[in-house]
Amino acid sequence: MDFETLKIDLKGLNIGLNSFEFTLDNAYFKEVKASEVSEGSVRVSLDIVRTKDDFFTLDFREKGTVIVPCDLCLDPMEQPIETEQHLEAKFGNVNSEDGDRVIVAENEGILDVTWYIYEFMVLAIPIKHVHAPGKCNPAMIRTLNEHSAARSGEGTGTTIDPRWEALLKLKE
Repeated sequence: MDFETLKIDLKGLNIGLNSFEFTLDNAYFKEVKASEVSEGSVRVSLDIVRTKDDFFTLDFREKGTVIVPCDLCLDPMEQPIETEQHLEAKFGNVNSEDGDRVIVAENEGILDVTWYIYEFMVLAIPIKHVHAPGKCNPAMIRTLNEHSAARSGEGTGTTIDPRWEALLKLKE
């Protein structure tokens, strides 16, 4: 992927609708160097509407699959994502951001959407991501269950801490 295509020359856009399509692959995720997502295949559609007074509305549509670690077994898993996001941009003296409004330095006129696209993808990933039932790494699940049982005292033949035992008697 040519990362220069993610740097949009706002000054060179026509008045009205301007459309872009990007296909992001593992090279994109490697270049971004962020920890949440390391691989994937995502198609991005970007529509930019430029008004006569140099105000820009950007509508992003992203759909594809990213690879994230499973919360249970930590093995990589495919996570489908689909999102639509909106930004507004205008020219100003220096580059800055305020919520969903971006100020692009007028002397440059370039808006790099590389990081925005990544942030939108990460926001589309569910908080909890786990493999489908039965798809987790069996060795890791076994180890996890062993540690959980040992921590709770189940099946280990150990006795309950006397302080807890005294508290349990108070409940009766």
